[in-house]
Amino acid sequence: MKFDMQSILEQAQKMQSVLENSKKELALKRVEGESGGGMVKVVMTGENKVVSIKIAKEIVNPDDVEMLEDLVVAAVNKASENAAQMIAQEMNKASGFMPNIPGLNFNL
Repeated sequence: MKFDMQSILEQAQKMQSVLENSKKELALKRVEGESGGGMVKVVMTGENKVVSIKIAKEIVNPDDVEMLEDLVVAAVNKASENAAQMIAQEMNKASGFMPNIPGLNFNL
């Protein structure tokens, strides 16, 4: 197999362009996480930035703030997991056309 540095550089440039476009697209995409049977909902971008938190009025109890805090944390964590899955899928698409080079790991 012939080592073609020009071809590898061209593919790397294509991959960089695709990754940059994917990053822009991810910033626009939204994922949701919820807890308490949908009583707390968190919307997050593909950049792991929280966009909104919705809390149902029925669960707001001044005497049990800890439960509400736990539900918010759980919803944020779920949204973060969903964002990580979405990011992994996008990055797999972007890196899918690179040749498989043993030992080369892009940590995507």
